[in-house]
Amino acid sequence: MRTPDSRFYCPQIGVGTFTLDENESSHAVRVCRATAGDTLELCDGLGHFADATIVKADPKACEVRIDKFDTVSTERPKLNLAIACLKDDALEEVVFHAAQTEIDTIYFLRTDFSQEPKNSDLHKLIRRAELKSLVSLKQSKKPWLTRIEGPIEFDRWLDTYEGDLVLCDINGEKNAPTLDQRTALLVGPEGGFSDKEISRIKSYQRGKTRLINLGNTRLRARTAAIIALGKFV
Repeated sequence: MRTPDSRFYCPQIGVGTFTLDENESSHAVRVCRATAGDTLELCDGLGHFADATIVKADPKACEVRIDKFDTVSTERPKLNLAIACLKDDALEEVVFHAAQTEIDTIYFLRTDFSQEPKNSDLHKLIRRAELKSLVSLKQSKKPWLTRIEGPIEFDRWLDTYEGDLVLCDINGEKNAPTLDQRTALLVGPEGGFSDKEISRIKSYQRGKTRLINLGNTRLRARTAAIIALGKFV
């Protein structure tokens, strides 16, 4: 029984028979040419993995049987990314790359200088970002699906967030701080955070606020996000 060299997403993993959604079914049956009796490697993005046997190779509703599954021993990642809304496809690009790393949640923030695509349907933007995160989960073969939240007003987010903050700042440390608890990496829009927002970040009281330096050159927001994450992984 051959096993396609791909991982497939199944939101519910347990012992029994399950049906993959149409996208995963089509990928398995049409793209990977999997047939009844073949084995698929499944993940749920919640720390569970399973080798499932195809019972019915239907390209629209592939049925699989799981006899046993594994649970990872590690907890969800401590690191989060809070990034200002950006124009065009920049947010999707950030999600695609960031979600391949051990990052728990990506928050889209509406800041004083953030920019959103004109006439954009934000629900569609969020849905595309969620799909990018799912693709990254399967490609990277990590146990946890990176969650997407927002867009949310910066002040509202900061009022409810619990944990440490790390702000990208030219006056910051060159090395990433140790993650002692849940930590949000803050990346502003192309125009940066406003003075009012920076003041709020630096006066934050429900955790530590630390600064990290990304170098002496001026970076695009999408570039800054990836470089900053690279300091932690």
